[in-house]
Amino acid sequence: MGNIVKNICLGTCPNCNKGKVFQEKGGFLKLKLPKMYKNCTVCNYKFEKEPGYFYGAMYVSYMLTVGQAIGLYLLLSYVFQFGNNFQIFLMIAATMIGLSFFNMRISRVIWMYLFKN
Repeated sequence: MGNIVKNICLGTCPNCNKGKVFQEKGGFLKLKLPKMYKNCTVCNYKFEKEPGYFYGAMYVSYMLTVGQAIGLYLLLSYVFQFGNNFQIFLMIAATMIGLSFFNMRISRVIWMYLFKN
């Protein structure tokens, strides 16, 4: 289980666990979406099985975002103890926008690991 989590975080191929899934990671500061390889550079495993394969990864990304937002809300409400939750909402919104590129990348890798052949 530990190796799977490590490989997901590193973004390696679900088949051989050696090749990289993404050519470029992209990022918020670059204003660039991550770019994926079509196939694994090591074992030639095809990442996108069919058109629309990664639509399901949106649900994984949503789950990650909600979990991060809830955890951040609990942390911020405990640390700062604002009387007004609107300030916490603004901090959470800014953090979720910043993490959106990471969530997109990690959710696609999780989706591939869930449905690897």
